[in-house]
This record gives sequence, C-alpha cells and structure tokens, in this order.
Amino acid sequence: MAAKVTTPLASLDFRKVSRRVLFHLSVATGFSFVFRAVPAEGFSADKPAEGETGPFRGMKRLGWLRPVKSKDIKASPLSVGFEVLDRRGFDPARTYPYLADLGVKWARCQTGWCRCETEPGKYDFGWLDEVVDSLRQIGIQPWFCLSYGNRLYIPQADETAVGWAPVYSEQAQTAWVRFTRAIAEHFRDRVFHWEIWNEPNISQFWKPEKPNPADYVRLVSITAPEIRQRIPNAVIIGGAFAGMPADYLRQCLSAGMGQWIDRISFHPYRPVPEANYATELATFRKLLAEFDPRLRLWQGENGCPSVGGPESAGALANLEWDELRQAKWLLRRILIDLHFELELTSYFHTVDLVGYRGKTNFKGLLRGTDYSPKPAYFAYRNLCCLFDSQTKRVREGELLLGPAGHAGETGHSPGPLSPSGTTSEWEVLKEAITTVFEREGRCLAGFWYPANLQKGWTPRRVTATLKVSPRIRLECPVIIDPLEGQVFEPAHTERTAEGFVLRNLPLLDYPILITDRDVLGELSSEKPQPSER
Repeated sequence: MAAKVTTPLASLDFRKVSRRVLFHLSVATGFSFVFRAVPAEGFSADKPAEGETGPFRGMKRLGWLRPVKSKDIKASPLSVGFEVLDRRGFDPARTYPYLADLGVKWARCQTGWCRCETEPGKYDFGWLDEVVDSLRQIGIQPWFCLSYGNRLYIPQADETAVGWAPVYSEQAQTAWVRFTRAIAEHFRDRVFHWEIWNEPNISQFWKPEKPNPADYVRLVSITAPEIRQRIPNAVIIGGAFAGMPADYLRQCLSAGMGQWIDRISFHPYRPVPEANYATELATFRKLLAEFDPRLRLWQGENGCPSVGGPESAGALANLEWDELRQAKWLLRRILIDLHFELELTSYFHTVDLVGYRGKTNFKGLLRGTDYSPKPAYFAYRNLCCLFDSQTKRVREGELLLGPAGHAGETGHSPGPLSPSGTTSEWEVLKEAITTVFEREGRCLAGFWYPANLQKGWTPRRVTATLKVSPRIRLECPVIIDPLEGQVFEPAHTERTAEGFVLRNLPLLDYPILITDRDVLGELSSEKPQPSER
C-alpha cells in the first residue's frame, strides 16, 4: 500500500516541483505523473521546444536557418519589386537595411520619364542614381522597367502620365526616343536589363487608345535599338503582361517582337498561385518554341496583400487576407516559379504603398506605417538563403506522398480529408505539389497542398518517400519550415536503396522542405532578427 500523503495534491504548485520530487511522490502515492511543460508567467524551465505541439509535433528542433546577406550571395533568380518611385510611392532609404539582409539579387525599378524630364530636353536622373547606387552597394542589381508617359508631350495625360503610351503622336514618339537614348547612356555601366513598358495589354496602363499588340510592338521597335546601341550586352525584356494573355502574346510575336527582345515577362496575379499555372506556362512556352526558341520567361511582378477589403488597393485586394496568408502565398508563388524553372521570379513589393490610389496597397514585405518586417519578409529571407543559383531543379529525383498509415505507418489516422469527409486520402494527395532540387550535389525537396487560402486548410499527416539518383546525396534528412525558418529532425525515417521514407510529416497549405543536414551549415540557436536599424 502506498504511503499516506498529508498534503492535498490539489494544493501543490507542480510548476515548482522538480521531476525528482515528483518521482518520489509517485512512489509514495501510487499516482503516475506525466511530465509536461506548463505555460505560465515567468516559468520557462520545461517549456516545449517548437515542434512538440502543432504540425511539427514529435520532431526535435535543431535550430533556425541563418540568413545570408544579399551581397554575400553570388547569383540568384530571386527579385523584389521596387516600383512606383516614379510617383514617389515610398521612402527607399528606409528599406535598404532590410533589403541588405533579405538575400535577393534583383530589384525591379520603374524609370519614371515624367519625373526625370520636367522641362523639355532637360533630364534629372539624380533620384534614380540614388536608387541604383544604393541597391548595388548592398549587392542587389536593379533592372529597369522603362515607363511611363510624359504630359510635356502628351498634354491630355495626368501629372504622372501612368499608362500614357508615347506612340500616338510624332512629338511624343520623338521625345520618348530622345529620353531612351539619354537614360541608356547615363546608366550604361550600371543597369543591363531593360523592360519596355508595364502591362500594355490592359487599359489602365495603355492609353489613350485601346490595348493593341501592334502598337506595343511599335513601341518596342523604336525603344530596343536605342538601348542596344549604347549597351550592346543589354538584356531586353518585352511583355510585362498583366496575367498570361496567350492571344496577345501570339499577336506580339506574329508582329515581330521577338527580333527586338531577349526575354518575355508576365504578371500572373491569382489567389491560388498554382491554379491553371502549368497549363498557361505550357501555352506560353509552346508559342516561344513556335516563334523564337531563344526567348526565355521571367515572372516579373506578383504579390498578394496582407490586408483585404475596402481600404486595400491593387490586385487581389477584394479578398480576405492577413499577414500569415500573405507569407504562405509568397512561399508558394516563389517555389512554384522555381519548380517550373523560370529564369527570374519577382515579388511585388518591398513595402506597402500608402496612399496608392487613395488607399494602401498592402503587398509589401514591410509595413507601410513603420517599415517593420512582416512574416512574409522572414519567409522570403528563408527561401533566399536556400534557392540561389547553386540550387537547380532536377528530374533525377522523385518525392511521393502517401497517407500517414501507408507503407506500414502506425499511429493516429490523419482524420477527414475534406469538410464532407467524402474525398479519399489518395485523391487529396494527387493534388499536392511535390518538387525536387539539387543544391551543391545534395537533395532539396519540397511539398505542399495548393489550398485556397481564403477557405483554410486542416493539416494532414503523410508519409513522404524520397527517391534520388546516386549522384544526389541525402545522408541525414532534416525538415525545414520556411515560414519560421525552423529546422527539425524527423521523428521517423527509414533508409531505402533509393533514398528515404519519412513518416508522419505534416502536409500544410505552404511548402515544407526536406534536405540534407550538410546543406544548411551552422544553424542559429534562436530566430534571427533583422540587423539593428
């Protein structure tokens, strides 16, 4: 019989009782005690590591990814939007410290004809010099979007002349060519990638006539030669399409646009980044193969807001968003672009644009009120340190997902896989995205479910079978949560002849990454914060 206890158990503050004391107490009373951390003010001795609860429960946290500064990355396909300075849309000086820490290598900048030439024939590039030089100093290469009009030569335009095309009068066309010569000459040793116009296929950015592929190609044909004459090695980008308008692209190529350009850019705004994307990209690539296989694709502008509703401006603003949804969307947007091997992918925008069309465009990585970083900033920073030019998409690997109970898995059922409970586990897993990359000879894979972020998603438990070729190493698999930058040791792994089986992993509505421990180098013991400002 257990010894008698004179102190009522209910009166004990177990937060202040050591495990040794509880052990003796269990012997004395006959009770069993489960040792779990109890969240309490000022109490931290046995708080669980992240991963003991939530989607990463059961995994040991090894640490956090260490970010890499932009200037310390040699090359990368990752870009950030730095547009709208032609309209003084934000204070660039407040963003440079954050961009320096982010890890992107490119920034898209609009040149602002109306801001550079406020008196006929006199050009002031001082504001643009500051932008270009500041970005290059922190290791980020600007690429120019040559735009927009100028009311000096298009009198009916408003002050910023956004969208007013300079091809409908001889005066405007002559002035545009003169401006192109001047800006190309001025930046010939600093900027080498030049995009001609922005979203010419929609009326908002093509005035005063209706959008017309022939008129846009005419603009390209008078602009590109002036750039090439002064910058022979220039990469000239055409398109900058709103969406992915296949017929408009076909007409541009039929009109001879390919002879003037090297890249085609597009802006695939959509609430679900993956929705119909594979089909549309295949259509674009088929057109390029038909007209000019030399041309390659850039995803030149895409983002989603952290706030939706009546005070939110720009694409996707009418939907329900928050900062967590924005960060998840960003991870999916960037990784689906890399999965489809786009040469460049650019997130719009660096910072919220306060006052944009009388509202706020909330797509920024930084908050427009105080320039503080949102979760999307940290998510992008985590991708930047892993997906530079050293990481390549490969087809010598395969990542297969099965239900948590598949292949001998034991444990709890993952639960219903749809609100109605009618969708089978396998049907859901068929819709999941899986992708495999190689980084310095080692495997880097990812998977996620392309959920509608407005509808929500209940995490599932899955078994991941990763098969890689002998030349791609995977010796010690680890799990990365790119949303937070945390790195975990998977709880259940099994080596196979072709790779690994990892059991009881979470299938989330944003990417989870699997890689070899040696890919990551030294981890941080706590979540890295931006440098002191």
